[in-house]
Amino acid sequence: MNIVILSRNAHLYSTDRLVEEGEKRGHKIEVIDPLKCDIIIEKEKPTIYYKDRYLNYVDAIIPRIGASVTFYGCAVVRQFEMMNVFTTVTSDAILRSRDKLKSLQRLSKAGIGMPKTVFTNYSRDAKEVVDYVGGAPVIIKLLEGTQGLGVVLAETRSAAESVLEAFNGLQARVIVQEFIKEANGADLRALIVDGQVVGAMKRQGKDGEFRSNLHRGGTANIIKLNHDELKLAIQASKALKLPVCGVDMLQSARGPLLLEVNSTPGLEGIENATGRNIAKSIIAFIEKNTR
Repeated sequence: MNIVILSRNAHLYSTDRLVEEGEKRGHKIEVIDPLKCDIIIEKEKPTIYYKDRYLNYVDAIIPRIGASVTFYGCAVVRQFEMMNVFTTVTSDAILRSRDKLKSLQRLSKAGIGMPKTVFTNYSRDAKEVVDYVGGAPVIIKLLEGTQGLGVVLAETRSAAESVLEAFNGLQARVIVQEFIKEANGADLRALIVDGQVVGAMKRQGKDGEFRSNLHRGGTANIIKLNHDELKLAIQASKALKLPVCGVDMLQSARGPLLLEVNSTPGLEGIENATGRNIAKSIIAFIEKNTR
């Protein structure tokens, strides 16, 4: 098969691993920068032009679309869909997952547990917003933040109100969530492929850091998810129609709580932590759906 990985950096770990596993299984793998693709829209003949050729020979794509290029990257994915090319993640699913507010609303309707969350339209009454989630401490998140950026822990009511007022003054849209103290600065990530958990790790933030992101110095170890954690991860994947994704959860006194669902999860942390060949699972998923 001819498989295209849509990625702006051909040397990232995740991209390298997908290329390696695809070639091992006899496929032709090509890494293409989605921002260098031209979308040609024509009656009954949608096409994509890249550098010096039309991409009319592609059998499947693996989108590795960064948050900063979501709009154009998803336009390219959508064009491949119009060309009847299989994609591991659809353009609509990527857009759904990138909208934190919309995805939390959908997940809530699906009956998935999560920290209590509040969103208001630049509310002037910051005190009331803090009260909605049970008082300080609270987590305040920018809607467009990624990899732990734009996430603030406000440990006191006055700190929470000050941060909210500052964001409101900048007209920066945020959500406010209850702080799950018993998580102790750790979270779980489940990697989903073909709607099943193929690997899971526990990420622990460094001392004094409430965010567990590996990009921020956190560490990761393999973990076996319990029944409720497995169920939540699979339900979240189905609710957002993401057959390949990373599901982040917190362990709480009332059971697992969903943090977010990542439509293009990195493979380095989880492959190193678990020893699982996640890249191979993704290639096998493509093979299953393009026979």
